[in-house]
Amino acid sequence: MAKRRKGRPINGVLLLDKPYEMSSNSALQKVKRIYFAQKAGHTGALDPLATGMLPVCLGEGTKFSQFLLDTDKTYEVTAKLGVRTTTSDADGDIVSEKEVNVGDDALHKALDSFRGTTQQVPSMYSALKYQGQPLYKYAREGIEVPRESRSITVFSLELLRFENDEVDLSIHVSKGTYIRTIVDDLGELLGCGAHVAHLRRSAVGNYPKDKMVTMEQLESLLEKAQNEDVPPSTYLDPLLLPMTSACDGIPAVCVDDMSAHYLRHGNPVQASQAPSEGMVQVFVGDSVENGEFIGVGQIDEEGRVAPKRIVVLPEQNKP
Repeated sequence: MAKRRKGRPINGVLLLDKPYEMSSNSALQKVKRIYFAQKAGHTGALDPLATGMLPVCLGEGTKFSQFLLDTDKTYEVTAKLGVRTTTSDADGDIVSEKEVNVGDDALHKALDSFRGTTQQVPSMYSALKYQGQPLYKYAREGIEVPRESRSITVFSLELLRFENDEVDLSIHVSKGTYIRTIVDDLGELLGCGAHVAHLRRSAVGNYPKDKMVTMEQLESLLEKAQNEDVPPSTYLDPLLLPMTSACDGIPAVCVDDMSAHYLRHGNPVQASQAPSEGMVQVFVGDSVENGEFIGVGQIDEEGRVAPKRIVVLPEQNKP
């Protein structure tokens, strides 16, 4: 007999404003406890020293977290010029200190070299894995391992402030871009070194910034529910965005009940107006607006919709 999961089967996406000095995993576990959720997963870790948008997927929403990992992101960063560190942020040991003698023209020229598509070598303090271990574990042991450069795109890079030895930037980047590496490379281009003093992720894909909630807000709503002797879901669940929000940009198709049944049992189906290739969101009903979201499919070689990530509801688990 399968072991019953602890918690409730709540599905959706919470836009957490991750606090300073809290790891992404600690934040995830705290949200999971507050919601008393059966399953939870985040969509791309933020460093403990970073703050900002951390989408937390709950329940069946975890099946679609990969799509958020692959989306573009926007950061606001303060680069401290004149000091280079081992980790390229304020948490590392100082490698070198140099006088800052940078003019506006030199800064603008250096920043321009990062715009567009370039190659970036990941930081040794990243979570990328080498032989099964995250790079940062090797770095903490003083071991340097080979890393391949990867193609990244800086869609926009805006200079917000340049004052003394501090540079504030807003950077909109493709997946897999390391802001600390950009800042370290910027410091080397300017000849004085630099590290990340402050970092905030302000956007993930097209998620609305005004839907972000803090940990303090969640805890306050939980306490309010307890004081009023009402289910915490009364105040917490309205904060969740639908699972489909993780699939923004993926085209949608509609299928009937019989086709949905086949998809849920692992079989491909025909769908009208389906694209010739790629992935699709699948809804049961006559329209996306009024239909039930059942997951994401992949167009196979015969032009059918094959199940890729299908939502399983509690009643579907019953024998």
